[in-house]
Amino acid sequence: MKRVAILGPGLLGGSIALGLAQYPEVEVRLWGRRPEVLQEASALGMVSFASTNVREVVAGSDTVVLCVPVGVMPELVLEALPAMSPQTLVTDVGSVKQLVVETLAPMLDGRALFVGSHPMAGSEKAGLAAAKPDLFQRAVCILTPEEALTPAEATDRATIFWEALGCRIRQLSPLLHDQVCAQISHVPHVAAAALVNMVSEILPEAFDFSGSGFRDTTRVAGGLPAMWSEILLSNRHAVSGGLRGLIGQLEAVIHLLEQKEGSAVAALDSFLSAAKDRRDRLRLS
Repeated sequence: MKRVAILGPGLLGGSIALGLAQYPEVEVRLWGRRPEVLQEASALGMVSFASTNVREVVAGSDTVVLCVPVGVMPELVLEALPAMSPQTLVTDVGSVKQLVVETLAPMLDGRALFVGSHPMAGSEKAGLAAAKPDLFQRAVCILTPEEALTPAEATDRATIFWEALGCRIRQLSPLLHDQVCAQISHVPHVAAAALVNMVSEILPEAFDFSGSGFRDTTRVAGGLPAMWSEILLSNRHAVSGGLRGLIGQLEAVIHLLEQKEGSAVAALDSFLSAAKDRRDRLRLS
């Protein structure tokens, strides 16, 4: 890892650049569409080279990290391909993996080394200004190699790259990755947004009395709508299944609340206790 090209100067791309600053031997290059953002990154000393020309950024790079929306990745890879070599490692930070792998792996087969990545780190804040050098410390990064398509070298080098930024590595198939992320990330985002919209429609003055509990529960609803719309649509089947499961849980609680108080107490206590026990173990893991 001597020259890293980061394609996309947002929260994750900027945090990768800052995290790599601890390795002075690594040259960090940055591509983006907005010259003013690239000028800011250069002025802050985050990168060695920045340009709106993706081939200039990728040229000579041994590692290319796609930090752009999933829907933009194919056209960007096609544009950058002439500047890659068969030894160039290409990976990404997308929170949906099956679509990414199915699209990019055939495009890069024999022309570069590709493996999907998803660092489980982020914020409801976005943009270069929100980037942090320690964003990936102790975060899980999921790699999604496909047995028939992913060279072992790609997985090995991606592991070294993300571990250098402080990540703990796990591997899942692209399909299982999307199912997991639907349950622990995508469905919770929809639930947080639905809760905010529900209060806004039923009793908007309640916002004036909200405390840390409501703010913590709905924090992720502050994410970029355009980005999250793409994520949800790209993983629609797993998200739909998760939402049906959540609705089933909520309907069960409604049923208990409509029963006589005596008969509902034990069942509600069991429901809440099971959730508390699992949440407490999550906190310790």
